[in-house]
Parts: sequence; C-alpha cells; structure tokens
Amino acid sequence: MPVPHLSTALRGPILELENRIINAMPTIEHWLRKKWREHAIPFYCSVDLRNSGFKLAPVDTNLFPGGFNNLNPEFVPLCVQAMMSAIEKICPETHSVLLIPENHTRNTFYLQNVATLQNIMQRAGLNVRLGTLLPEIAAATQIDLPDGQSVTLEPIVRKDNKLSVGNFEPCAVLLNNDLSTGVPDILQGLHQTVMPPLHAGWATRKKSNHFAAYDRVAQEFSELIGIDPWLINPRFSSCGEINFL
Repeated sequence: MPVPHLSTALRGPILELENRIINAMPTIEHWLRKKWREHAIPFYCSVDLRNSGFKLAPVDTNLFPGGFNNLNPEFVPLCVQAMMSAIEKICPETHSVLLIPENHTRNTFYLQNVATLQNIMQRAGLNVRLGTLLPEIAAATQIDLPDGQSVTLEPIVRKDNKLSVGNFEPCAVLLNNDLSTGVPDILQGLHQTVMPPLHAGWATRKKSNHFAAYDRVAQEFSELIGIDPWLINPRFSSCGEINFL
C-alpha cells in the first residue's frame, strides 16, 4: 500500500531533524510500541504542527478531531486500517457505533467531516448511525452536503442507561463533540463504551496540563534519539484568566 508523502516549502535546517528521525525509526517504533502497552491511547486525535524551518512542534491536540473531509484520498485505505486497529484495541466486540457530532446543522463543512468519518468507519466493517443532541430534531433528518454526500441525524433516546436511535442499539458511543459546554445529563453514567471518555472534554481538560505532559514526553523522546528537545517543543506558559471577548 503506497504511503503518501507530504512536502513543505520550508526546508534547510529542518532536514537535519528529519534525517535524525528517519535514521532512528527502528528505535522510535520500539519506543512507541512500549508506550502503547503502558498507556491507554486516544481512540482518535488530530495535532496542529508549526514548521518554522528550523524546528517543528505541535501547538494543539484535539481529542475530538474534525477535518476528515480534508484528508488526501490516498490516506483513506490507511485510515480504514487504523480504524480497524483502534476498534480492536479499545472495544474488540464492537460492531455497531452511535456517532454523536457537534450541534451544527448549518455548518456544511463540519458535516462533510462527519460524513467522511462515518464512511471510514463503515468501510472498517462497523454499522454507524448519527445521533444528535439538538432538541429541535425530533425525527430522522437528512441533510444534503455540497460535495454530494449526505448525513442523517436522528434524535437520541436513553433507556436503562443506554443510548439508541430508532431501533438501533449500539455497542459503543463515539463522540465528535468536544463537550466544551459541559457533559449533558443524557451522557452521564452510561452502560456503554464511550470514546473518548467524558473527562476528555474541554469542560474538564486544561491545555496547560496537556503541554506540561507533552514537555515530559518531548524530553524523553529527545534523549532517545539524541536531539535538543527545543527542536520539537513549543514555548508555553499559563496566562490565567482571559476574557476572549
């Protein structure tokens, strides 16, 4: 299976870092496998990288990623393979999944992301339906999208600490909703696997804690392959209370 290659206009000093990483790939892969045995890894996530030409560092990690519709089509077979691996590791008995997106109906770009994610999961052998937390959707509602895809949002029903839509009773619930306004009551105390876990929502996570943890990981990784951790680590500080308005 061909692996897509990404290119950037910024080259020069960053090539030395790239060569160091490529030459250390067996060591890195062994280190990653060890970490994956020691820790519960996220079901999915996306990382924003910044390339300054002389260093390359992540500046944000999203445990409820969007943008699946922006993936190069060449990535799709790899995504299907990764989806199968993630399901096998986290909940191997799962064959049906309720996907809960953000509360958007007019943001067609976001819904194209949801449609693509649903397609990847279906190609991985999963039965997937979309449940919405929006109270105004009282029946299955199809939304046609500009790229020719469509999504069907269905109202979620909770019974005996389990969620369902229509006659569809899923084994697991996958959140593509970052819970930034808190965890709604309908999601509390479920007897179903919920991915990512509710405590991963933005209502309870702090980015400063995330970067403090990443700082430790970057230090260990840099010692592993013999580089200055500054090359892969952004500068960060906690600014306290900020009024974004």
